[in-house]
Amino acid sequence: MKVIGVVPARMSASRFPGKVLHPICGMPMVEHVFRRASLFPSWDGLYLATCDHEIEDFGLERGWPVVMTSDKHTRALDRVAEAGAKCGQALDSNDVVVCVQGDEPMLHPDMIAATIRPLEEDATVGGSVLAMHIVDEETFRNPDTVKIIHDMKGDVLYTSRAPIPYCKKFSADLGARRIYGILAFRWHFLQTFTSLAPSPLELVEACDSNRILDYGYRQRIAPYPHRSSFSVDSPADVALVEAHLRQDELWGRY
Repeated sequence: MKVIGVVPARMSASRFPGKVLHPICGMPMVEHVFRRASLFPSWDGLYLATCDHEIEDFGLERGWPVVMTSDKHTRALDRVAEAGAKCGQALDSNDVVVCVQGDEPMLHPDMIAATIRPLEEDATVGGSVLAMHIVDEETFRNPDTVKIIHDMKGDVLYTSRAPIPYCKKFSADLGARRIYGILAFRWHFLQTFTSLAPSPLELVEACDSNRILDYGYRQRIAPYPHRSSFSVDSPADVALVEAHLRQDELWGRY
């Protein structure tokens, strides 16, 4: 089973244009993402996927494999699927393609291993998503954080920007989880996913996972304990990431 990774990146983010090249602790955000993802030891290939020549030039200057994609994509997974088809790997239907979102500059390689694990353990699982435990109420109430609920087997039931599951008083014992920007797909399932039209609940919640559920497919969570790791959704998030990044155990290793 091959495992390839794709870091999708574009300049035209609605809330923070050009954020992938915005410096964080002196290094563009996408460089943090790509270098940290490169620390995962089991890739058969790791690629930067973009439609922007600024990002292409940046990646090529650093010697990274870059796949140019259409500028029509509005969802990261569509870009990832195109990159999987163009990257030069002969992918079998059950090979694994991992989407590593370009706005997760504090990711750890063990997150990638955790995301792939459900597909290694169960041949019937077509896709997985990293689901991190929520331990504080601010994260739980934050609409920028996509929450995820699942059944007792670990299959996703719903994802929402609302605080779910409902509770009158938040506690870490609630077991709430949030989506972290790492998703894994068997190649055949990613192709199926991208062939489907955007679904009603996907559009309402602005979350790709709901397309899977709307069409009757299943996605397995990859449970992960809480770690202080912050994505960059807006310019205000940069200071938060910088405040924590220099204390991170990977700082100085890339």
